[in-house]
Amino acid sequence: MPWLQPVAAAIAGCAALMPAAAMALDLTAPTAASASGEPAVAQGQAGRVTLQQAIDRAMQTHPAIAAAGYEIAASEGALDQARRWRNPEAAFTTEDVRRDRATMTAQLNIPLELGGKRGARTRAAEAARDATAQDAAVLRAELRADVTRAFFDLLIAQERLSLAQASDTLAAEAESAAARRVQAGKVSPVEQTKAGVVRASAAIELRDAQAELQVAQRALAAFWGGTPFAPEADGSVETLPIVPPEARAAAGALEATPRAVRARLEIERRQALANVERAKRVPDVTLTVGAKRDSAANNNMAVVGIAVPLPLFDRNQGSLLEAQRRADKAFEDYRALQLEQGAALAQDVARLEAARATVQSLRANVLPGAQRAYDAARIGFDAGKFNFLDVLDAQRTLFQARAQYLAALSRAHQAAGGIDRILGR
Repeated sequence: MPWLQPVAAAIAGCAALMPAAAMALDLTAPTAASASGEPAVAQGQAGRVTLQQAIDRAMQTHPAIAAAGYEIAASEGALDQARRWRNPEAAFTTEDVRRDRATMTAQLNIPLELGGKRGARTRAAEAARDATAQDAAVLRAELRADVTRAFFDLLIAQERLSLAQASDTLAAEAESAAARRVQAGKVSPVEQTKAGVVRASAAIELRDAQAELQVAQRALAAFWGGTPFAPEADGSVETLPIVPPEARAAAGALEATPRAVRARLEIERRQALANVERAKRVPDVTLTVGAKRDSAANNNMAVVGIAVPLPLFDRNQGSLLEAQRRADKAFEDYRALQLEQGAALAQDVARLEAARATVQSLRANVLPGAQRAYDAARIGFDAGKFNFLDVLDAQRTLFQARAQYLAALSRAHQAAGGIDRILGR
């Protein structure tokens, strides 16, 4: 990355100051062996992936996406069932089993749904289908945002490892140089001790960076169905995310978020279910038509009848009340969601703005200043004005500034991911 070039120059400069040859180092490599020789990447398939490739793979392999598809198909089945008419009933009775004296009746009982039950039931099933489809949209939006955040976490982890490798290499060279200068009687043994402490600290930071890289790799690979995979993020963390315009128009943006749309569909579904319970208050009528044969009288008769339930005790009051209150609850849940998302969006916007300000300040002031301080210490060491520990201290300051820069970039991408998760971008 461009900002690593001064670090490479710093290492080269220090190597030139030291009697021993500098160790070869690839600053752009995302993984490296630790001081103990252990691999930084867990065993498994490795490969470079871009952000879009990571998102596409998650959409294709994540089991939650497949489960959402089955749920949508199930809601279509429920809608098909809701549209069906009730089946008629065939009945046959006989009075007296003697053939010459039997009276046999064959009839067809036809239920007639009144009060708009079928239409209400169909509208409720349609609302449930729409809500289920929106559940899938919410899942896809949140999965996209989560994969994006995991991808940038991996990018940051790769850059931190590169920085830790550079620091460890320079600290090792510094320790060797200090040992040689002590043996030559040019400096106090205290300088060798201090250089050894710095070397041990750099080795610890390198191991931590390797562990963080493994965690980030596994977090990203977890979105791909759990297949063992040690991905390498192919991208740049230098692009600083901005606050999307819709995030500043909070009122309008919150109305259009995937979860807000889902909450409104839930209100509609609950209201449709209340209409179903309201329609059930109207009793259904059963129409009976048939024929009756009186064998003794050798006579055939038509049979026509109607059955109407008497709503004396049960008029579906309890179920209607329950459905109405659940519709009220859905509306209050929507209001609560708006408050929750509004607060979360405001916090993420504030975090992103703060992180952007930090990154811009580090780019404009801190990083150039740390680089100038290191260059001055190196030049002063050449002129005999500074000891080697002054150079080492300036180098550590430069690396700390780089680490602070990466941390600010990480916060910026995390906040941007939170905004995208809410807005469904």
